[in-house]
Amino acid sequence: MSSTAAATRLVPKFDTDRIAVLALVVVVVVPLLVFVVAPLVGIFKMSFVTADGIGFGNYVRYVNSPKFAKVVGNSLAVATTTTAITVLLAYAFAYAMRRTAMPGKRVFGSMALLPLFAPSLVQALGIVFLFGRNGVINRTFNLGIDIYGFWGIVISDVFYSFPHAYLILSAALAVADARLYESAQVLGATGARIFRDITLPSTKYGILSATFVVFTIVITDFGNPMVIGGDYSVLATEIYNQVSGQGNFQMGAVIGVMLLVPAALAVIAEKWIMRRHHATITERSQPLMVVRERWRDRTGLAFTAVICGLIAAIVLVVVVASFVTLWPYNMHVSLRHYRFEVQNGLKPLWTSIWVSLMAAGIGVVVSVGAACVTRRLRNLAGQCLYFLSILPAAVPGMVLGLGYILVFNDPSNPLEALYGTLLILALCNVYHYHAQGYLIAMTSINQISRVFDEASTSLGGGFIKTLWEVTLPIIASSIISVGVFFFVRSMVTLSAVIFLVTPVTQVAAVSVLLLDDAGNANQAAAFSVCIMVVVALALLLFRLVLRMSGRRNVLLIH
Repeated sequence: MSSTAAATRLVPKFDTDRIAVLALVVVVVVPLLVFVVAPLVGIFKMSFVTADGIGFGNYVRYVNSPKFAKVVGNSLAVATTTTAITVLLAYAFAYAMRRTAMPGKRVFGSMALLPLFAPSLVQALGIVFLFGRNGVINRTFNLGIDIYGFWGIVISDVFYSFPHAYLILSAALAVADARLYESAQVLGATGARIFRDITLPSTKYGILSATFVVFTIVITDFGNPMVIGGDYSVLATEIYNQVSGQGNFQMGAVIGVMLLVPAALAVIAEKWIMRRHHATITERSQPLMVVRERWRDRTGLAFTAVICGLIAAIVLVVVVASFVTLWPYNMHVSLRHYRFEVQNGLKPLWTSIWVSLMAAGIGVVVSVGAACVTRRLRNLAGQCLYFLSILPAAVPGMVLGLGYILVFNDPSNPLEALYGTLLILALCNVYHYHAQGYLIAMTSINQISRVFDEASTSLGGGFIKTLWEVTLPIIASSIISVGVFFFVRSMVTLSAVIFLVTPVTQVAAVSVLLLDDAGNANQAAAFSVCIMVVVALALLLFRLVLRMSGRRNVLLIH
């Protein structure tokens, strides 16, 4: 053997695949630690800072205050009541959409998702325009309804969380084994008993999942209670009052930790339930074919029409209010509210668009990158990355935003330059919704057979080449979907950025809140309409791109 050959054998082979995977792990994990874990640690640390040093003084003082029991009780009362109503209505709606032969399903399904594409407080704003002290229905019929407070928050949150519950329950009701239903009918079971003994048990995991998701959404919601809550305080509004109203960051951190606990428990419970869910459809199952039944189909049509009519009415009244001179005293058509003769004018809308575009680009890279690395890693490493990637789902937006203040508004932090920029708003939005974007990408990647990876490897393709030439082209439509998801959520989100905006970096959703708080509800409605138009254009462009590329549409909201 020659000396050259011997030397070659002694030199270790440079594993480019391992280096590439490690580099991608760093790109994915380090930002998760910096922009999710570090803010949470900052909140926990601040909650223990007292005038006497480190201790539980803040917790003791707040728990012993008269307000504590009232605020916590209010939050739990709103969350449980809203969850019960929402899940019940969403289940009936999903059942009508999936298990009846009623007409117009595509239209009703699209209308049911309208609240997803508007700022959360639009529901409260619309209800105020209808049933508030100067609401058109309240004044026209002299009803004397006092919508502000508990029931105002519940009603607005029902409409806000309804699409999320509907999507989960629709998926649960989408498939069924026809053999079970045929056997029950042969044995003479009534429709009510079939529903009780077959349909409900087969969808119990969907019901439980929807319950915990809605509970999390409602207990962490900030926009609706701010607009329609009046003097009825909940944990989310209490954080805002402590931090923005009184500058009490320590007490805001304490309430943030308290808000984090029920949200985290609900998310953990939902994930645990879905892990225990086993497939009910096997290779021997027969798909359930929905047959026409006049009474059932007409009932389903009437119910869905009422629900969609209410959703459309809330959105429509906001649109109408933006075009009248002074709601409800002067109903003449006017464009005065679209002149935006307020501080910064239309700038917050353009700021929102730029922030959302940044969030879309960053979100695609970090969430799709995390999904690709998770697929590559094995055992403990993959499980740890999965946990980190879905951790933001358990963190309320207001808590994450407060954590950003505590961490990035610190001169000793080398990343302090981010504070007060558009980039930190985009990053906060990305990591607020990171779990959803990651799960969209992960679902698509898991549908790709590993045979493709093995074939590419056998032909000499490394990890990067396989990723670039095989995996990413196959999931291209999902990648676009992830980008649109981050864009849409960044346009309409409020709670995650409410503490981070400045007069220079104010976004449109915050402008809606500030205008309504200042009594300028008509211009708040106009800003809301502008946000919805931008979101609608983004969704239309998304569908156009998919249609032109010939790709299959994918679910945008998870």
